[in-house]
Amino acid sequence: MFRRSLVVALSLAACSPDAGGTDTATAGTTAGNTTTGSTTTATSTGPTGTSGERPTSTGESDTGAAIDYTAPGPFVVGNTRFVLPAGERSLPVEIWYPADAAAAADAAKGRPIAEFVAEGADRLAFEDLLAKLSPAGKIGTRLQTSSALDGALAAGGPWPLLVFSHCHSCTRFSAFSVAEHLASHGFIVAAPDHVGNTLFDELAGDSAVIGEEFLKVRRADLGAVLDAMLDARSPTVPASLRGQSDAARVGAIGHSFGAASVGRLAQEDPRVRAAMPIAAPIENPFFPGNKIADIHVPLLTILAEEDNSIGALGNNLIVSNFKSANPPIRLVRVRDAGHWNFTDICGLIDGFAPGCGEGVRQSVPGEAFTYLDIAVGRGIARAYALAFFDRYLRDAPEAAAYLDAPDPADVVTVEIRE
Repeated sequence: MFRRSLVVALSLAACSPDAGGTDTATAGTTAGNTTTGSTTTATSTGPTGTSGERPTSTGESDTGAAIDYTAPGPFVVGNTRFVLPAGERSLPVEIWYPADAAAAADAAKGRPIAEFVAEGADRLAFEDLLAKLSPAGKIGTRLQTSSALDGALAAGGPWPLLVFSHCHSCTRFSAFSVAEHLASHGFIVAAPDHVGNTLFDELAGDSAVIGEEFLKVRRADLGAVLDAMLDARSPTVPASLRGQSDAARVGAIGHSFGAASVGRLAQEDPRVRAAMPIAAPIENPFFPGNKIADIHVPLLTILAEEDNSIGALGNNLIVSNFKSANPPIRLVRVRDAGHWNFTDICGLIDGFAPGCGEGVRQSVPGEAFTYLDIAVGRGIARAYALAFFDRYLRDAPEAAAYLDAPDPADVVTVEIRE
């Protein structure tokens, strides 16, 4: 159902005269940068480890300390949640943030991910899914957090604020590995459930259709979260986090349907200074209100070369968006990656399978292969996210060197328009 919904949506989008040609890019293998017109393709032969982690490349933090973008940051990760009234909707919102060192033991212990879900019918349904995971599913679904529930906030705020928009029929914690990584480096990440288009709506057979109508709802959800997080007197945000988000340093990150959602937010909300769409195009005819030319903030987009959910049509639209966007923009192509390769829910249900374990290539129809190791995919997403937002929300020019050096060299290619 999930793949069919996405492919149908993007098949309609393929009517675009700017949809582009066949996606034939492969990972870079030649040292140095090559430039054609305004586009630079960065490649690298730098060392890589067997774990797939990127070699150390550093910028500087707000305090001047060197940053290793691949490694956890200096902060313990805290995690909390609240319910946000948004018109006639009530949105569960998850927050990850830099916590005080006193919370280190609780963060190290973590919690089962089932505890992200409130007790009741949804929790029971979620626990049932976890109990039925196949061995392939266990490759992709992360079962334990690394955060301290309600840990005390670290001193040193206000902190840069990111909003996260989840994929179609997913959850606010779909990419909590990325959120934890960002929080460990001094970001607050706030992620709402787009109620009506969550995993639990899907399980009930009543999830919203991918399209312009619900995209407007999602954009409103994200705006409401920003309103609350930036209101020092908000009655709904936990007291310890009120006034702790920096209105001058706001970004947005989204996966799949969430990519289009944060694109609309960046297009319309002047508070957003940078946006990172993952594994889906911002603009296509299925979302007629999304106009890539009307976005005037830095963008970084990730393209999964074996995306069996949006297919070649969707990937061609991502490339078209890249060519049409206002610079600066970076396109990060990831070899052998599938749609859910960057999430913590790959394999949770059949619809989330493309991206973990065994599959069939979309770039070479019928060819069996093994998707990129899920830990490598998540590592790429979180490292690039950290460097990107460090560069454009913390104004750290040193981060550009990390962003522009693709690694692992046989997995990643970075194209840049500046």
